[in-house]
Amino acid sequence: MSKISALHQRWLKSPSYEAAFDESRIEFELARQLIEARVKSGLSQGELAVKMGTSQSTIARLESGSSMPSIRTLTKFAQATNSQLQIMFKPVRKSQAAAA
Repeated sequence: MSKISALHQRWLKSPSYEAAFDESRIEFELARQLIEARVKSGLSQGELAVKMGTSQSTIARLESGSSMPSIRTLTKFAQATNSQLQIMFKPVRKSQAAAA
């Protein structure tokens, strides 16, 4: 297990860390998927930015998970990476619903 993974597992025992992590989970997962789509398409951040008509720094911000992009931006990202954008709602497990 990497040092980061070990720290994360230890920190998850803290209720305040776990709550903050859960609040950011969607942003982190989206950032992971954006990076994966770009890498699979064989594009650098700069190349993707050109295809989307934006800047490399904007792509870096999208991939950082620090903000939630609009559906319009995600659609442009999907087109530029030859991907399909899918948005869906999944039922929450009872254990997750009780925590919410």
